[in-house]
Amino acid sequence: MIRPKLSLRRPLAVLGAALIGVTGVVAVATPASAHHTTITATADCDQLTGERVITWKVENSERDKAVTLKKVTAEPGTPVTVPVEGATAVSLEGSVIPKGDSVTAVQRVPGDTASAKLIVFGKWKKNGQEATNDGGINLAADKSCAPAPKCVDADQAKYSHTFDGPKGTATVKLDGELPLCGESKQWFTLVSYFAPRPQFATPQYVYGTPDSDWVGGTQTEIKLNVEIPDCHTQVDLIWGDGEQVIDPLVEGGKRYGDKKLGSAGAPGNRSSGPQGWYNGGDKSCTTPAATFASKCDGTVAVSLSNDGKTSKYPVEFEVKGENGWSKKVSVEAGKADTSIVVPAADAGKIEVLVDGKVIENGTYSWQRPEDCPLPAVTTEADCKNFTLTVTNPKGGLPVKAMFTYGDKTETRTVAAGESEKVTFKASKAESALVSLPELDLEMEAVYTPEQDCGGGGAGGEEPGLPVTGAAAGGIAAGAVALLIAGAVLFVIARRRRVTFTA
Repeated sequence: MIRPKLSLRRPLAVLGAALIGVTGVVAVATPASAHHTTITATADCDQLTGERVITWKVENSERDKAVTLKKVTAEPGTPVTVPVEGATAVSLEGSVIPKGDSVTAVQRVPGDTASAKLIVFGKWKKNGQEATNDGGINLAADKSCAPAPKCVDADQAKYSHTFDGPKGTATVKLDGELPLCGESKQWFTLVSYFAPRPQFATPQYVYGTPDSDWVGGTQTEIKLNVEIPDCHTQVDLIWGDGEQVIDPLVEGGKRYGDKKLGSAGAPGNRSSGPQGWYNGGDKSCTTPAATFASKCDGTVAVSLSNDGKTSKYPVEFEVKGENGWSKKVSVEAGKADTSIVVPAADAGKIEVLVDGKVIENGTYSWQRPEDCPLPAVTTEADCKNFTLTVTNPKGGLPVKAMFTYGDKTETRTVAAGESEKVTFKASKAESALVSLPELDLEMEAVYTPEQDCGGGGAGGEEPGLPVTGAAAGGIAAGAVALLIAGAVLFVIARRRRVTFTA
């Protein structure tokens, strides 16, 4: 077997740019006489037609005699022709090879041909010598020749992609120059989720509308874009249309697996690029909130809610009071809880926490409501005694009362719904002062018995009238009932004393 390096004297116009890959396997028959032809061959693959193109070279052994090819037999029996520049090719049979020269002929055979053979009978005109020679080529060692594809099957296509999870954008592009075959379309989808954590966790709920598009026909590249929630999220670039979207993603449920582009397995590994999934976000997908309402008895009602736009998960609240009181409650998404009441003893400072952190606007201290009734003061006076009584309405807090007459002061704590009475012996002092320091109130009572006590004073006792007044320092404004016993008049004031006489 001989593998000469073929050098063509004339261009082979019939091959053109369609011939790809040289086989170059040649077999030559040993000449039986001094006059002979030497036959060698190479083979190419015409990817436009899928045919093997064999180039036969027939050389004249004689340097002083031309040879005429009287008969040419080919196996397979397809035509063997000699290309002619600028003209139609002619048959190899009948060709004349000048002395010491050669001729090149072309034969096209099916792409799956395993071998080919050329038999040439030549006659040298000058001396009448004749010889039959043959040559062959083995094509079995090469891959079968097939036409170059004009498109790529959808199940064989390769892609490349980009992915930006935090921005919710992606692109997918068909690789190579060939489109998908026929009406084939390959869908891709970008989807974002609400997530309970910035790392993978379930359950997850689809946010907004997934974006799906396809590659096919003349559309070889697509861009995808989805909205991202302003909280923990997961974003996935998946193989398939919107029907492939899983909503919700739950513990033990379906997963995308290798459908995510950039995965290690199929079909995701048919697209080259970064991993097509993202977990992140720096805020919780909940909207914990708290409101507070002070009550007259010193307690605070706390309303907890979890019903904002991004509320997708339960919230575990903890409500803490000033002196160690604490209570935890879970509020489902879209719900509220109004059952929390902080005791009066712990209402001086209240905190509402989620995950160990105080929520926005989650601190509060008890404030006396403006509509809480004020304590009432009543008096009894005669020429011997001056009696002052403070009555604290039901439903309120205990109140501290200071009674001062002359150089004497008595202090009482008046429970809600109870009264406290202090009696002073009548003296030269013209008034008494009742102070409620926790309410920032002071009330002055002028002692002037109605009857003439003859210097020492005498007379019967008359019931007094209640004394109330405007709360100082922001306490509810309102009328104060004045209790008058005989000629005794009480005046309410803040940090000053105003004396009224009847």
